[in-house]
Amino acid sequence: MSARPVVPREQANRDVEAAIDYYVGEAGPDVALAFIDALQDAYRAIGEHPGTGSPRYAHELNLPGLRTRKLVRYPFLAFYLERPDHIDLWRVLHMQRDIPAWLQDAED
Repeated sequence: MSARPVVPREQANRDVEAAIDYYVGEAGPDVALAFIDALQDAYRAIGEHPGTGSPRYAHELNLPGLRTRKLVRYPFLAFYLERPDHIDLWRVLHMQRDIPAWLQDAED
């Protein structure tokens, strides 16, 4: 099966922009670029093997099918749902956040 495109929701795009802004301001552009590379690697892996993500928050939030993938070397999780023709990327959240509260925003 070929990889499905990862389609970020507007809120996921805002999450990524905020993370990039943070890394540029706190650690410099090289760290921000490495974050973008890690994010692209995660998107590629999700598109190719969506079923390998963790279903932990699906159970906690009663959202069947919700999965997460951790970014390599960065404390962020990508939250997504597998669709027949694409991957619906809900959020990209720092692991220290109150994730159930932040994901409730995505449902609205």
